[in-house]
Order: sequence, then structure tokens, then C-alpha cells
Amino acid sequence: MVSSEPIERRVSYISDRLRGSICPICGRRYFKPRYYCPKCGRKSMGKMEETSYLYSKGVLEVCTLIDDPTNKFRTLSPYIYGIVRIPDADIRIPARLTDHIQNSQFKPEDYEGREVVFRFRRRYSTEPHEIVPTTSLTFTFTDEYYPYIPYETKEPKEPSEKPGIVGYALYTSRFRIREGEIERAVPFLDEDSITAAVEAGKLALIQAALHGWRIKKVYVGTESNPYAVKPIASKVAQVLDLGENLGDGVRGVDAIDTEFACKAATSMFKDAAAISKYMAERGEEYFTMVIGADNSQAAPRDQPGGELDYFVGYGAAAYIIGNMDVIAEIEGWYSVTSDTPDFWRRDGQKYPLHGGRFTGEPAYFKHIIKAAKKLMDKMNLTPKDINYFVPHQPNAKFPLRAARRLGFREEQCIPSLKVTKFGNLYSGSSPAGLAAVLDIAKPYEKILLTSFGSGAGSDAYLITVTPKIIEKRKRTEKFNVEWQSSNPHLIYLDYHTYRKFKEGI
Repeated sequence: MVSSEPIERRVSYISDRLRGSICPICGRRYFKPRYYCPKCGRKSMGKMEETSYLYSKGVLEVCTLIDDPTNKFRTLSPYIYGIVRIPDADIRIPARLTDHIQNSQFKPEDYEGREVVFRFRRRYSTEPHEIVPTTSLTFTFTDEYYPYIPYETKEPKEPSEKPGIVGYALYTSRFRIREGEIERAVPFLDEDSITAAVEAGKLALIQAALHGWRIKKVYVGTESNPYAVKPIASKVAQVLDLGENLGDGVRGVDAIDTEFACKAATSMFKDAAAISKYMAERGEEYFTMVIGADNSQAAPRDQPGGELDYFVGYGAAAYIIGNMDVIAEIEGWYSVTSDTPDFWRRDGQKYPLHGGRFTGEPAYFKHIIKAAKKLMDKMNLTPKDINYFVPHQPNAKFPLRAARRLGFREEQCIPSLKVTKFGNLYSGSSPAGLAAVLDIAKPYEKILLTSFGSGAGSDAYLITVTPKIIEKRKRTEKFNVEWQSSNPHLIYLDYHTYRKFKEGI
């Protein structure tokens, strides 16, 4: 990296992925890239090898409580800061404990000596006109909500006749608000749609056992990007080292954000599949990462549009789609669209509004049913031929009503319904339901995924599971959908704290 680049670019390039160096002469490792090894001197100049500690497991050696931080960190206070040692690399890294609500009874011995994993988060609070600062110099404990999952890459081996899903993952926070029988995921203060997208993409790579450089394209579908102008996808590409490394921090990958309300991600499944099919016909492997990520927006309940606040959640679902080692083939698709303004957010407005009863009819049900019916007709299938129906989940009632109207039994739909656990994840809603089904589906079972996005449109996909899913999903079973749904380490918030966390730092 050259010194003329903006400081946030230089800082984030290193800290986002925890980049370091290895001396090829003595093997000594360092955190932060070095041009030479102090032990080997001139012999090592120009020979240092770049490495990363993003997927490492560490041990918290010492820590302290920061209860009077500088202004930028004041929103996070009090928080714990410490030194993390990575045993495999014999290095030590300073980092902040995240996802932790600290009380006044701080005892270092309660934390020191415990294993930790690094998390990708915002560094501190900024003004609305400033760049959002990010880092992986934050950690959580492996014996709580976020386990350590090793990342071991493999060479893709088996070409697939049909393109499809190569790996997938869901990411939601450990924080929840519970009202009646419904729970919803809530971001911690330093989380947003950017951090969720990176965490989900990271997990998808682990499950696929695919090196990031093999990803040639990345889409991030969202309607809650912290920026009006600047993509999330470029951050995902940088942190996960997607695409070919061209030097100077530039990657050989196409990265773009998409927006169509809650179907901004599923709309890209067909594009990713089509590119993979095209490249397969030319004898080339091709992998695309598609992520639906949202810190689903809603006004406080005493403001117009506040009724949405009973349903919104937080999280991201990531899918790697390609033509090698496919775990679920994309057999076909059909999309429908109409100009139905049932939900909107005007430029410059902070929160969306919706059209009341029109969000059901003529919006949600019309598009879901027409897209699903047309695809089943196209594929010569009936509901009896399909094992699982995965619709968009704005609430707990609409999906089951749509399923019945299409002729599906409730048991074909219920396994995908996670809205009562995570809330409406917007762009991640139906992809989260698909992840829940893929966690339990058997080889050769068929899935009908039908998303919905206000404005309005639906994408219907027929997906057939392959035997490869059994091996791959074991890699991330420690953090699968069920683990995130029913977890002994969940933390429940009151409404005031929920709104504070929702707005972030």
C-alpha cells in the first residue's frame, strides 16, 4: 500500500483481514505487513510473504476495562480491551471484546485464559458524513455464541452438469428482543449490514472449503447500506480476499450491490447460475458469491411506519454459486414483476413506509403465487413433487397462507419459517429460510424457493439437493441455523436497548 492513499483505506486494508508477514528465511511471523524481518535483516528485504490471521483462534492473555474512553469509543463503553495471543503463529494482537454488555463487576480472571475468535465489526462511532471505519481487531469467546470453525481449502474436483449452490451460510447476532412468541435478531452496537455480509460470506467460504481467490464475482443485495453511494460488495471482496490478487490491494473480482427490497439477493441467483453455465461450456470453473444482508429498517413505534418495528430483524445469508462440487442444483427459475408501491423509502428518508393491507393483496400473495405456479408449470411439477416450499417471510402468517393457496401442506413450509426467531431479514429473509432447509434436506429432495420484494416482484427457483451436501454442511454445523435459533448464549434486550442497538454507533 502506498502512503498517498487515504488513511482509512490503509488502516482497513490491514486490520480488516488482520494482515501480517512471514519471513521465508527464519519462519518468524508478524502482525501487520513488514518489508523485512528484524531478525534476518537485509537478507529478508523484498522476500517477506503476506499472511492473514482472520480465521485464527487465539487466547486472551490479559485484559482491562475501559470505562472512560475517547469520544469515538464512548458509545461502546464500558468495554474490555486486551491482548490476544495466536498460539499457532506465536504473535500477540491488541483487540476489543465485542458482543458483550459489561456490568460494573469486572474481574479480569473471568476472561483471561479463554479461547477467542476474531470478529469483523465497526471500529468506533463516526459522524454521518464520515467513512464507516471497520476492523477485525475485535473478538468473542469460542465457548459462547460464536464457536471457532477452522477454514481448510480444497481443490474443486467434480464438474456439475447443472450450476448450483456450492456453499451457504446464515449469520445473525446473539442479541434478541422477545415479544410474545416472536423473537427477532438485533445487531450489537458495532454491527450493521456490512459486518453481517462479511461474516456470512466468511462462513460460506468455510463450508465450501473454497479459497477466496476462486470467487470471480460478488453481489450484495441490501436496502440498508450505511452508504447512499458506496458499495458493500467492495468491502466484502477486500476482507475475504475474493478474486485474483493484483497487488497494491486491488483484486481481480467484479463486485456490485443490488437493490430490489427483499429480493435484491435472490434476483442474482439466476445471474450467477447463468454465468457459471456459460463458463462451464467453455471448460472453466466459475464461482459467484451472492449475499442478502440487512439491518432491517423500521421507525420507532410512536412514529409513522412504526408498525414495522414489530417484525424487523438483522442478519445476512450468503451463497456461493458455481459449476463445481455443487451441493444443490438450480434446475430452473421464473420471475414476475409489477409496479406495485406497497413499501417504499424516499430518498433522504431514514425509515420506510408501507401500504397497509396492500402489502398482502395485491402485493405479496399475487407475486408469490404467480411466480411459484408458473415455475411449477414450466417444470411439469405439482406441490406433491416438491419436498420443501420456502417463501419470503415478512411475518409468521403470510408464508403459511401462501403455501395453502398453492396447494402445499404446512409441514412442507414450516421447516423454513425462521421469522419467529430472527424477524424479517429483508434481503436475507427467504435466503435464511433456504439455509434452514438445506441444513436438514436429504439428497435428491426438491425445494421451491420463492422470494418477494416490494415494488414489486418475486423470483421462484427449483432446487434439487445433491449427495455432496452431507459432507459440506458438517463443516459449519457448529454455527448452523438451528444453533443460531435455539442457543443457550442468547441475550435478550428491553425495547429501549433494542432501539439503541438498532441505530448503532
